[in-house]
Amino acid sequence: MATRRFDAPDDAVLNALYEDLADRDLQPLWELSGLLTPTPEARAVPYRWRGKVLRELGERAGELVPVDRGGDRRVLSLSNPGLDGTPRATATLWGAVQYLGPGETAPAHRHTPAALRFVLDGEGVWTLVDGDPLHMSAGDLILTPSWTWHEHHNPGDTPMTWFDALDLPLVAALDAVFFEPSDRRETPSATPERSASERRFGGGPGLLPGGTAAPAPAHSPLLRYRWADTDRALGDQLAEAGSEAERTGHAHVRFADPTNGRDVMPTMRCEMHRYLPGHTAAAERHTGSALMAVFRGAGAVELDGALHSLSPGDLIAIPSWTSARLLADEPLDLFSVSDAPVLEALALYRAETASG
Repeated sequence: MATRRFDAPDDAVLNALYEDLADRDLQPLWELSGLLTPTPEARAVPYRWRGKVLRELGERAGELVPVDRGGDRRVLSLSNPGLDGTPRATATLWGAVQYLGPGETAPAHRHTPAALRFVLDGEGVWTLVDGDPLHMSAGDLILTPSWTWHEHHNPGDTPMTWFDALDLPLVAALDAVFFEPSDRRETPSATPERSASERRFGGGPGLLPGGTAAPAPAHSPLLRYRWADTDRALGDQLAEAGSEAERTGHAHVRFADPTNGRDVMPTMRCEMHRYLPGHTAAAERHTGSALMAVFRGAGAVELDGALHSLSPGDLIAIPSWTSARLLADEPLDLFSVSDAPVLEALALYRAETASG
């Protein structure tokens, strides 16, 4: 695209300057507006994708598009209406639903964008991450960190759909995307119930193997966070008499690296929320963007004043500085992923209670 040209028709000398600037790919700041705004002006818009529709379209794709025809992954990428048809859910986050049919395998590859999987329904699929097999069940969070080999296997007789999130738009904006397919075609014959990462780092609160004081990778060494543990933590918060969760009817947990308490990925924060009917949590907005996936329950989300009903499988894009408030008709469990660690590392994170 050519450099923008400005015109000063009543001033030949100034117009000549503008022509010379454009010819040298320069622009006069005094003619530019909108570079610095009082508050963030995100191009992405608040949006909800219906879980029922995503499941139906995933099943149709499963019938019509073999995995090899789908570029190794049968994935329906979220395309935010505010981002000109690009396969991005927000400016920094890529989201999708992935469908894997009975007996299918999505072959191994690796890439610099980090990825995670949150299982919305079903079980039986397992993901191999750098040789470590991770079983996937409803409510589980599975990590495939940057530049780790990963592949998906469905040895069962039922299909499975899960939510994918990647920091791909952010990594692409930094011109740091690398991708490599694998030519390995051997599948492990045995898949233990507990992965190696769970055996080492999933023993329980405060229980870590010796030697973990050494420098750790940027991501969590625990690659599977089981729903049973998440569910118990949320329930314990709400059951604690006098706790903030018990008073407000809103419990939430942050998935963390068990060795240091940091976020599971350097670019993505993962959390689980449980809202009870009548909860009193206020509307909030913050810098950075988030994606939410409805796991269980029903309710609504109010985004910049617009109300959207929620049911299991729904996916929601919340761009930067969008006012968001959750309303529960029944206990409502929501998984969220955001770019908060990046904003915090750059001292750009800001949050406030929204007035409306």
